Amino acid sequence: MKTKTQPKSHTTVAARIAGEDIKRGDYVTVLNEVFELPSFLWCCSSSTLPPDEPVRSRYMAREAGQPFKVIAVCLPFVYAKRPPGKLHTIDTRRQQLVRLDPESGRSVWKRMRKMLKSKRK
Repeated sequence: MKTKTQPKSHTTVAARIAGEDIKRGDYVTVLNEVFELPSFLWCCSSSTLPPDEPVRSRYMAREAGQPFKVIAVCLPFVYAKRPPGKLHTIDTRRQQLVRLDPESGRSVWKRMRKMLKSKRK
């Protein structure tokens, strides 16, 4: 006897995106951020670093996974808004963006807007 199962939902994967590939209307989120310190402030290395060379460190963004809707792109800056309507400027030199699946992004975006509207009442 042959049987087929139909998955009730499917899993999507957010894909890293280069700044040149971001376009208006995309749903994106910040995956990680980079910060730089002057090497003379960095005490985590046993070797001496040149004083004019910054030390870069990558960390997971606090709001990783929160959707943004791209309004405009003028590299290296991406102008995007959150569901409450607040505009954010994302610097692609410091923040690594990933593109959300369009269907997933739209769905989450709509639900977050509904939640915000119900909280305002």
